[in-house]
Amino acid sequence: MSESSIRVLYLHPAAAFGGASKSLIELFSCLHVLGVRGTVLTPDGPVCGAFAKAGMDVRKVKGLSQFDNTRFSHYRRLRWIILLREIFLLPFSVAAIWRLRHEKFDLLHVNEVTLLPLGIVAKWFLRVPMLVHVRSLQRAPDSGFRTRLVNAWMRRYADAVVPIDHTVAATLAADLPLSIVHNGLGIENDIEVSSSHNAVRPVRVGFLGVLIPLKGIYELIEAMRILKARNVNIECLIAGENARKLNGLKAWTLRKLGFADDVRANVERMIGDYGLQSQVRMLGFLGDVRSLYPQLDILCFPSHLDAAGRPVFEAAFYSIPSVVAVVNPFPDALMHEVTGLAIARPDPELLADALQRLAEDDALRLTLGSQARQWAEGYFAIKTNAALMHSVYLRLLSKS
Repeated sequence: MSESSIRVLYLHPAAAFGGASKSLIELFSCLHVLGVRGTVLTPDGPVCGAFAKAGMDVRKVKGLSQFDNTRFSHYRRLRWIILLREIFLLPFSVAAIWRLRHEKFDLLHVNEVTLLPLGIVAKWFLRVPMLVHVRSLQRAPDSGFRTRLVNAWMRRYADAVVPIDHTVAATLAADLPLSIVHNGLGIENDIEVSSSHNAVRPVRVGFLGVLIPLKGIYELIEAMRILKARNVNIECLIAGENARKLNGLKAWTLRKLGFADDVRANVERMIGDYGLQSQVRMLGFLGDVRSLYPQLDILCFPSHLDAAGRPVFEAAFYSIPSVVAVVNPFPDALMHEVTGLAIARPDPELLADALQRLAEDDALRLTLGSQARQWAEGYFAIKTNAALMHSVYLRLLSKS
């Protein structure tokens, strides 16, 4: 590694392997080629092996204390109880950063805005510029004291604020130092692309993501029940890790508070009750989504978040159009009737109508899929976006 390399400390909040960790790994794989050396401080869990495999120096911690003021997960009513966990984790988090204070870092990259307070502590200890990566929708800038406080912290302490797309950027205060850098996916030139549907099997719709109600998984199963009643030749492949599978008193307590439903068990029960065993298959967690996309014809993202997630552009690289629950999407989220179909909300009837339309109109599905790939290559090419992030790093270093 050259003497001019940049050493970055990444703070990553989750032990499970999810969209944020996947995006960071894709990004770092390209940044590493550009001379970036990465150390990641993250909770001990499955994600640690993935980070290490990507060439990052992994420092494990019991947990990283967060402050969640995102649009759909902010503290309210019983959710305030979650703050007790963050207070419990705070000493472990601060101690882990304190142990790093004598190491040489050039930049601090906070991989989710929920880690902002901890990032401020790390910036105090390390005396380096801080980049805050905003991956989730925030509450409106005028939505209350907590939101004003978070924005004030970013104005004062964040040297760069990087939303992942225009949808996220629109939820942030306009006077912040914003630099939009899209996520990306590294693909091979000889990628196997979904082209023409094999008539001997049903049209396949895919769902990818952690199994939580907020992702619209229950509505998708209801839509499959409707499509079965309509005799539509379609099947659904569901790939995702169960958010929580707990037992005993802890499981009972969290379920009573609405924090730990066993979604996979509920979905399997729905499949049995509706007789969908031939129409819906549960694949569990997939380490590499590249193995699934070539099997799909449609991607479904029926989230309650009013946003298009990472699977939408991943599928687009494989010429797969998407059905997404999003109102008035920005062009880098979804282009209605161009790269897929947008529905107003995750309603089973609306989902069924959109999926049926694509399943029964091969020409439309293939046209949208072809256009989706062009769109993905324009917005989400990982080398292009890594170069943009690298330029943000260099700008911060030049100012410091």
